[in-house]
Amino acid sequence: MAGEKVRVAVNGYGVIGKRVADAVAKQDDMELVGVSDITYDYRIRVAAERGYPIYASVAEKRSMMEDANIPIAGTLDELLGKVDVVVDCTPKGIGAKNKPLYEKAGVKAIFQGGEEHELTGLSFTAQVDYADALNKQYARVVSCNTTGLCRVLNALHKRGWIKRARAVLMRRGTDPWESHRDGMINTAIPETKVPSHQGPDAQTVIPGLDITTIAGAGPYNLSHLHFAMVETTRPVSLDELRHALWEEPRTAFIRSSNGLVALNSVIELMRDLERPRNDMWEVAVWEDALAADERELYLSFQVHNEAITIPENIDAIRALTGIIENGQESIEKTNRALGIVKSFLPKTMPEEAIHAAMGKALEEAQREFMEEGFKGSEEPTKAEPTKEQRIA
Repeated sequence: MAGEKVRVAVNGYGVIGKRVADAVAKQDDMELVGVSDITYDYRIRVAAERGYPIYASVAEKRSMMEDANIPIAGTLDELLGKVDVVVDCTPKGIGAKNKPLYEKAGVKAIFQGGEEHELTGLSFTAQVDYADALNKQYARVVSCNTTGLCRVLNALHKRGWIKRARAVLMRRGTDPWESHRDGMINTAIPETKVPSHQGPDAQTVIPGLDITTIAGAGPYNLSHLHFAMVETTRPVSLDELRHALWEEPRTAFIRSSNGLVALNSVIELMRDLERPRNDMWEVAVWEDALAADERELYLSFQVHNEAITIPENIDAIRALTGIIENGQESIEKTNRALGIVKSFLPKTMPEEAIHAAMGKALEEAQREFMEEGFKGSEEPTKAEPTKEQRIA
């Protein structure tokens, strides 16, 4: 499909689906052919306002949607006949039921993290396993929490630093749009299953990763909060940790010293930066909370549950259809289209220059270390003069 626009359908126009649709519409190598749903409330009406063709996911719902003055272009079956790939953003478990429809239509399909790994056999995070997804029929973009873990831990794992990782996840109690339904008040709920599903899920993306996760939910809806403790294979310095995270795509530093002290202040920053829907596609790592000792690394980071998987869906479309074979090229293209950055406040914080200098210093220190190590104990050296020789 090189040189052609990929024709995309989005099935399910909820929290993830509406964001995927908007992201697809911003790509110059993709065409959003239509979105599909069964509702007729304000959410799907926004799709009409944006000019997206709307299809009925279930044929029986078409008349009900049309009676509610929703402009219906056809049914999901008809939409599937017009596209190359469908991004299934339906509620948990519905994607698995939809797979036979996609098989019958002969379209490639991308599912979300609410489905089981076995549904596709391929769990996807762009910077980790893009190459594995090339020209595959199906892929599953892992959940928000798993995506965040994979991005951060990949920076360490690919350098051979991780002996064992442990992470504590404080999940949001509910999505903002449905807080009125089951919002938690004045409590927190620990998950009793250990490990929580995010650890084993991360292992489907990063084989060989030794990780254990525990989780709980709190009375807030502005993203998730992660704490990771990573036992390392060798002592890793704080500068090494900082530089590794800086080089990893879609991670960005924040600092409590700048007033970014909590989940809400980070989301407020996204509002002030005029991000659509206050979305933060990056993992926000508290740089001034990073720590290292002789045995472990310690990290705290924020994962925006509504937005973090959106760029992964875009890259998955390119991987499955093969329009871009190089993962880094796709990541950079998606980043440019959506406005994903490495530095949130570059005009007043010259992070790029700081980390370039840090990287150069680390490289120089490593080179000196290797040169010293290369000499070894067997390299001939001049004998030290004796006391008598020095006097003479």
